[in-house]
Amino acid sequence: MSDDLLWLALIGFAGFSLASAAQAATGFGGALVAVPIFALIVDAPTAVVAVTALGVLMTTGAGIAERAHVDRRTAVRLVVASLVGMPLGLLLLTRLGERLLDVLVAVTVIAALPLVLRTRGLPRSRALAHGAGGLSGLLLTSTGMNGPPLVVLLQGSGYAPRTLRATLQAVFAGQDLVALLGFALVGGLNREVGALALGGALAIPLGWRIGDRLLRWMTPGQFRRVVIGLLVLSAVTLLGQAVFSP
Repeated sequence: MSDDLLWLALIGFAGFSLASAAQAATGFGGALVAVPIFALIVDAPTAVVAVTALGVLMTTGAGIAERAHVDRRTAVRLVVASLVGMPLGLLLLTRLGERLLDVLVAVTVIAALPLVLRTRGLPRSRALAHGAGGLSGLLLTSTGMNGPPLVVLLQGSGYAPRTLRATLQAVFAGQDLVALLGFALVGGLNREVGALALGGALAIPLGWRIGDRLLRWMTPGQFRRVVIGLLVLSAVTLLGQAVFSP
């Protein structure tokens, strides 16, 4: 492995240690943390593809481990609905310039911050599920950050925490696998993606342990504030880079 690829693997390890810790503690947020960090080092499309590849590993394992708690009907409905939005997101990923995609990633992170707070009172309707799934699919293949619409839907519909977490992992696993196949078809897999994914994959077990320990030391509200602080810092930095770089 060349020095450049080794450096990317180290970035992948460091970035996905934080990302998988966030995912372990809250059930979501891995991509929201990892995509902005990776996009500071590589171009935005590479960051999106690498995080999606890592998402397949992380969420598949979690989904299998918690399969007894998955709301299968809702999970299938959301994955199927996301297939409608994925082609449009893939088109944005391949057609937008790097700077515009950086801005889109940053704006998505910032817009997601209020959405990831707990919402109540949403009905469990097919229309809302189809809308949230379609938007999630579009965000996945364009920015790598498919979580916020799903989190808003499931939290607002009153799902128990363990069912919410398990169902999210199952949906993420299905979406990430389909999206990764799409990225492969448009030539999105390359050596940089491989290096980031290799380093990140090695970090997943460590990140999950960190997330579990943080939950013991802090209340969920305290940990969420830490994650949100990291998101704000990453998004503002990325937005500044996109706007002010020559």
